[in-house]
Amino acid sequence: MLTLFHHSFCPHSRFVRLALGEYGLEVNLVEERVWERREAFLALNPAGATPVLIGEDQLAVPGAAIIAEYLDETCGAGLGERRLLPATVRERIEVRRLMAWFNEKFFEEASNPLVTERIYKRFINEEDGGGAPAAEVIRAAKANVRYHLAYIGWLAQRRNFLAGDRLSYADLAAAAHLSAIDYLGDVPWIEDDAAKAWYARVKSRPSFRPLLSEWLAGVPASPTYIDLDF
Repeated sequence: MLTLFHHSFCPHSRFVRLALGEYGLEVNLVEERVWERREAFLALNPAGATPVLIGEDQLAVPGAAIIAEYLDETCGAGLGERRLLPATVRERIEVRRLMAWFNEKFFEEASNPLVTERIYKRFINEEDGGGAPAAEVIRAAKANVRYHLAYIGWLAQRRNFLAGDRLSYADLAAAAHLSAIDYLGDVPWIEDDAAKAWYARVKSRPSFRPLLSEWLAGVPASPTYIDLDF
């Protein structure tokens, strides 16, 4: 069985879990608190970041983008219409472009600062960077969410899914990052109906159910988080 070192509110981990769910792959989940800098985990990924997937061949596959490619190379070809990378070069470029947009740009500008300030810092010692959330960081990240949501809405108005006609890694990356901050109530869904309708479709998929069932003690989920008809 596959093993995934992850954190429940790491957006990149959520992306990989959605991909595994879409591919129907069973996985053993191991929660990793990266701020603890465990030597055994650093041996798997010297970058010290989640997620890390241990394949059935016992290879350690670090990082969301590399894991996505690994899954496509090892099982994508036999999945037909369920494959999360399309067949043509042009389509694959667009999926990879958007996957990078959300896993890199959205992460840097919005999901990472919000998750770090509002969740991770609760568990980190003050001398290691923990403590009270930085209001100015949260304010800037929430402003950035609005622009990314507008871009998602623009894509959703022009395509069946974000990168084209079928569900792809692009949709899962966007949805994974939004889900982490939707838990915190930091997505202004009222501002973009197209983005909201697209997310409702993706959130209703069976692969999403495990994410929606997870809760963080002391941090209640927003009313929209588990509501499929929000």
